[in-house]
Amino acid sequence: MATTKKKEASKVKYSKEQYLYWYDSMQLQRKFEEKAGQLYGQQKIRGFCHLYIGQEACSSGAVSALKKGDKYITAYRDHGHPLALGTDPKRIMAELYGKVTGTTKGKGGSMHIFDKEVGFVGGHGIVGAQIPMGAGIGFAEKYKGTDNLCICYMGDGAVRQGALHEAFNMAMTWKIPVIFVVENNGYAMGTSVSRTSNVRELYTLAEAYDMPSEPVDAMDVESVHEAVSRAAERARKGDGPTFLEFKTYRYRGHSMSDPQKYRTKEEVAEWKQRDPIELIKDRMLTNNVVTEEELAAIDAKIKVAVDESVQFAEESPWPKPEEAFEDIYVQADYPFVME
Repeated sequence: MATTKKKEASKVKYSKEQYLYWYDSMQLQRKFEEKAGQLYGQQKIRGFCHLYIGQEACSSGAVSALKKGDKYITAYRDHGHPLALGTDPKRIMAELYGKVTGTTKGKGGSMHIFDKEVGFVGGHGIVGAQIPMGAGIGFAEKYKGTDNLCICYMGDGAVRQGALHEAFNMAMTWKIPVIFVVENNGYAMGTSVSRTSNVRELYTLAEAYDMPSEPVDAMDVESVHEAVSRAAERARKGDGPTFLEFKTYRYRGHSMSDPQKYRTKEEVAEWKQRDPIELIKDRMLTNNVVTEEELAAIDAKIKVAVDESVQFAEESPWPKPEEAFEDIYVQADYPFVME
């Protein structure tokens, strides 16, 4: 263990503020998700619920590498991203409860969190549907002449979808500013990558399109930050997309109904040896970046925020029945005029 700490010590290269953001961001996601899992067991939260526990570096490291105006889109494991972007935990918890004060007025639930104010273009329940959408969002930024980009997340199961290949081809042909990210946590629901693909190193799928790609140790938030920074620089220069394979792991099941019989306790325990939060915490303490007291203060603040989010959700009203017919269509002039 001492050798490991010495190795981590040599990696300190960012400001204290940066490290504190990463710790705060990842710890908020972790504690929020742990509370959501507890509430699901109490049937306060119903329907589908996919927790992000273990994968927090994938969101926090990307947010720190990108800028305001960039867009984020992902699949249905989508609580962590808006939390990392700054969405109020109260509104996310209210959405999990199905309350009218939620991010989508209680109509989307766990799998469909949205917050346009922070650039989060949503979690999407159809496997792989967000991939061409992410390319389209990136194209819109290019069309409008901004230097913004879209980062599009997917699970390792989604790379089997044909839409990925169509989106990759189009993104490279038109040099769309989009960063495609596969969060490879090893399992598509309960099926391992090795059982579904002859290609085990998923980042190599981009080679068929001459798209730059690389594997990323996504248990280390610094590695995520650096890989996304490189991809963002390429996109903003007009050189097009990048495909990143975030090698990560979820400590909980695919969803709250998953008994997790497809993996061993030993496998989970091995991955927990590189817990992204503990890794960054150890790195900060070993190098005297922060004190135990400072981290304890952050933990206390997060506990209050999570508790307040639950109280807010409990006290918020349910949507009225007639609201089921609202927000379905957008009132617009026809024919549409492209300006």
